[in-house]
Amino acid sequence: MNKEQAKRVIKGTFEAPFDKKKFVTFIKNLLNHIEESPFIYRGNIIPDAFEHFISTLERIGKYTDGVNEIDLLIVKLKREISLERARTRQRNFIAWYLKGSRGGKLKDAALVAFVSPDEEDWRFSLVKMDYSFEEVKSGRVKVREEFTPARRWSFLVGKNEKSHTAQSRLVSILEDDEHNPTLEQLEEAFNIEPVTKEFFEKYRNLLIRTVEALDKIKEESEKVKKDFESKSISTVVYWGRGLKI
Repeated sequence: MNKEQAKRVIKGTFEAPFDKKKFVTFIKNLLNHIEESPFIYRGNIIPDAFEHFISTLERIGKYTDGVNEIDLLIVKLKREISLERARTRQRNFIAWYLKGSRGGKLKDAALVAFVSPDEEDWRFSLVKMDYSFEEVKSGRVKVREEFTPARRWSFLVGKNEKSHTAQSRLVSILEDDEHNPTLEQLEEAFNIEPVTKEFFEKYRNLLIRTVEALDKIKEESEKVKKDFESKSISTVVYWGRGLKI
């Protein structure tokens, strides 16, 4: 698909209440190919530690980039506060799932839609496991898992959100119909730190230009200068730790 089509797919999926059909279509377009192998965890299959805020876990399919196995999941939450205030527990729940909930088979990562009870707001996340193996004295081998914090690998989406960041990070993958994305490429897409830095720099530069323009007006107009002084309006901006412009 072309760039404009990719943007429309993202906007239609992410700027609306959660819609399973739209989400599955988006995932298929994002990854180009998935193996559909659905099942649902609910009731006593959900561990006691998570049963108070997880309603169901549904796998819609799985995907491999040739090296890594990625499960594609929809997690329905029980409480409204869970979407924003229980991200660590959501991450830990997916970690439990990935590290062997199905017959002990380890999975590398999951793309997950965490859906609030009213389905208006949801979170699209990448949770990745990093396994390391260490030998214990008895000769047995155990797995120690590490995983990326979900808060660093998520887009908050839904009826009340805009999809500008998701568009800027995911459009290039959607455009590429020839190559299936690697887990590394997905990580890069979900890493919004460069976007945050770029936004801060643009905001800072805009603020500097605004201050310079106001200072110029004050220099050219004695009336404006006196008006600023009488109302204690300052154009000095402080940027933490005493730095100012």
